[in-house]
Amino acid sequence: MSEFPYIKIKNFINGQWQEEPSAEVVPLYNPSTGERIGDVPLSGAASAEAAIATAYRSYMSWKNLSIAKRMTFIHKIRACMVRDHEKLARGIAYDQAKHISEARGEVQRVIELLEMACTIPALIQGDTLDQVANNISVKVVKQSLGVFGGVAPFNFPALVFGWFIPSAIAAGDTFIYKPSTQSPYFMQLMCEIFMEVELPAGVVNVVHGNRSIPGSWYNDKRLAGVCLVGSTPTAIKMAEGCASGAKRSMLLGGAKNMLVVMEDTDMDVFIDNFLNSCYGSAGQRCLAGAIVAAVPEIYDRILERMIEASRKVKIGDAFDPDVYMGPLISRAAVDRVATDIDMALAHGKCELILDGRNPVLPEKNRNGFFIGPTIIKDVTPCNPLFNTEVFGPLVAVTKIADLDDALTLIRASEFGNGACIFTQNLHYAETFSREADVGMVGVNVGICAPHPYAPLAASRARSSAPTRCRASAASTSSPRIRLRRCALTIPRANGDRPRPKPSPFAPAWPPDEGPDG
Repeated sequence: MSEFPYIKIKNFINGQWQEEPSAEVVPLYNPSTGERIGDVPLSGAASAEAAIATAYRSYMSWKNLSIAKRMTFIHKIRACMVRDHEKLARGIAYDQAKHISEARGEVQRVIELLEMACTIPALIQGDTLDQVANNISVKVVKQSLGVFGGVAPFNFPALVFGWFIPSAIAAGDTFIYKPSTQSPYFMQLMCEIFMEVELPAGVVNVVHGNRSIPGSWYNDKRLAGVCLVGSTPTAIKMAEGCASGAKRSMLLGGAKNMLVVMEDTDMDVFIDNFLNSCYGSAGQRCLAGAIVAAVPEIYDRILERMIEASRKVKIGDAFDPDVYMGPLISRAAVDRVATDIDMALAHGKCELILDGRNPVLPEKNRNGFFIGPTIIKDVTPCNPLFNTEVFGPLVAVTKIADLDDALTLIRASEFGNGACIFTQNLHYAETFSREADVGMVGVNVGICAPHPYAPLAASRARSSAPTRCRASAASTSSPRIRLRRCALTIPRANGDRPRPKPSPFAPAWPPDEGPDG
């Protein structure tokens, strides 16, 4: 018997479970098996309005609650998440099918974000400026803004909650949250925690549905702003909607990230990062490496090592501790990756050297949504794959003449790329971090022993929408180089994720998506 019952996802409005009997439902699947495991409502206008009304009403009292009392709820939510760490991680591995080790890392990251939210009392302190003019002093006051709406993607159901909600409610705002209909179970478990800690009704509201839910926010004067992690086209549409209603917005779109490999790279360091970057979360993250650009001196050798390592990647059930990579989120996602492969090959001048379609799987997973590591070599910048965010374990390999060639490709990209250079040459590293015109730059210098944290670079693309997407975090390895934009070290996961043999690859690092989901 399964540890999980058939899941009936419900809205959480005004501190209570709410059902909309007339609402259409869509099926919820376990991607590891293809089994239908629940139903998700596509809520209508009535539920959307009820969430807005209760969030606005609650804001009036929540903002006036002392900050000490607001922080009490943050501490209680954190304590419950620590206690339920494994339960929450298994919930993610069930309906989103992120490998259990990565799911544990994601939950741990949210716990850390709640700890960060505990610093809000210091962050919202104001200032006094004396004598800015004759007999005039100025007092700067930081205040809450109101009701915010947030939309989450399927690939980080916990992390996006952690980015948006803890800091918002700690600062005195209230929130309406729309999870992905493909991975809503984590938020159902979190709403149980909200009820347990007796979070005041209406402070956090969860509404499930399609684009009509955020569509009701743009011109409603009761909302102060909208947040999104999603695709770039969705970010552009939401930016237009927010602009029409004069709403604040924080909209994070997609990316196409490049791993640049120079002739002096430490091969083991690169392969370690290549596996984590390109195949972690089955490539379903905006941080994922998608293009490997190598100079001619090592191009063929890099391809051989990539194929060798990729063949050792074991795919299978998200709960299997011996598995390295789990499934994609849906059958449609598998079909989309297959279409992207065909699209790239139809363009010509490139070659499929590792085909992950129709992988061999255990009996229980044969109806799951799987595609294995796939590599296409000799992909030129004019190939559509060069600028298509695949969101799967499909890697394009291209040949570059030198570092200047790599920088030219990055600058010419239609995406605001993230990029990482693998080299032992400090001049290369410094030039790359200074000259690469991307949302985020990462540098891996292999002069010293590999840093204990898996280094990866990538970024969320800058959108052409009126509100630009923020850059994401990247990591560096020893020796550290201060980048001209920003760099954060990404810690490894607190999980038991296995690694391909025989190479001693590092464990999967937890999702940062920082913000880069």
